Amino acid sequence: MISTTPTIASLLRQLKPSQLRLIAALNETSGLGQSADRIGISQPAASRLLAEMEGLLGLQLHERQGRGLRLTPAGAALARRAARIQIELADAAREVAEAASGNAGTVRVGAVTGPALSLVMPAILTLQEKHPAIQIEVTVATSVVLCDQLREGSLDFALARPGATDALLEARLIGDEPLSVAVRRGHPLLQRPGVGMADLLDYDWILGPDDTLLTQTVMARLAELRLPVPRRPISTSSFLFTLAVLNQSDAIAPLALPVVQSFSGNPSMPFVALPVNLGVSVTPFSMVTRIGSRLTPAAQRLADAITALAENPPSAVVS
Repeated sequence: MISTTPTIASLLRQLKPSQLRLIAALNETSGLGQSADRIGISQPAASRLLAEMEGLLGLQLHERQGRGLRLTPAGAALARRAARIQIELADAAREVAEAASGNAGTVRVGAVTGPALSLVMPAILTLQEKHPAIQIEVTVATSVVLCDQLREGSLDFALARPGATDALLEARLIGDEPLSVAVRRGHPLLQRPGVGMADLLDYDWILGPDDTLLTQTVMARLAELRLPVPRRPISTSSFLFTLAVLNQSDAIAPLALPVVQSFSGNPSMPFVALPVNLGVSVTPFSMVTRIGSRLTPAAQRLADAITALAENPPSAVVS
């Protein structure tokens, strides 16, 4: 005998878009009122939508918690899927618009600093020669921030270092970042032959906070060489502030080699790479996307251009 009892799958197909938006918002806020504001409806309307969802599915999706509410395991699972549906619908709208307009489109890419300069920037310049109508939004931040934005759907893809157990993201290794030391042109160390690691300790170092990957990598290398911790009168995660301090002092800054090379090749820039081999690279970075997502045509063009550059990098001049 064939059962006529509705399955969860068939019931889920009956949910309204407004209900999916609400349950996704509830997973990111602590109250029904905040969620209602986020999707542009009144709190009574949100309460009614939630009750209708639970009645339709025959499941408790939320429970009271003080003055707010929290989702049950079933509600949280549905909220995660609903959020992904919202992202996919937004991406679909962009892809349809791109298809209708030919080569136009908007790409939202994120990258940590080194790959942003060595790969994203030249790839954008190459892409826009062939597709000038494509608009590109670039976010340069830490891997943690980029992966958060990627999960939320505010980025198409990122060059970053995701967590090994991230269930929502997939990563394809692109390359590593050997470290170099940046100094101002005319720095005293540039006049010394055969500069070694110990010579660097005579100068102030500019590094990021202790929990940043580059700082941890440098400190581990110094410990491996049994060298003391360098003087760090300034600690900053700002790349621009680092360059400003380098320009006005004899401080040195360990940076990703592609970052230093991007300045060293231009004689008008006041920074060069010091001829010393740190003998270390930071953890390899990857091209990171959302699992199950498909890049829009414009985003795929940029991703392909970045991949081509990574596989055949142009030679850089360090002076």
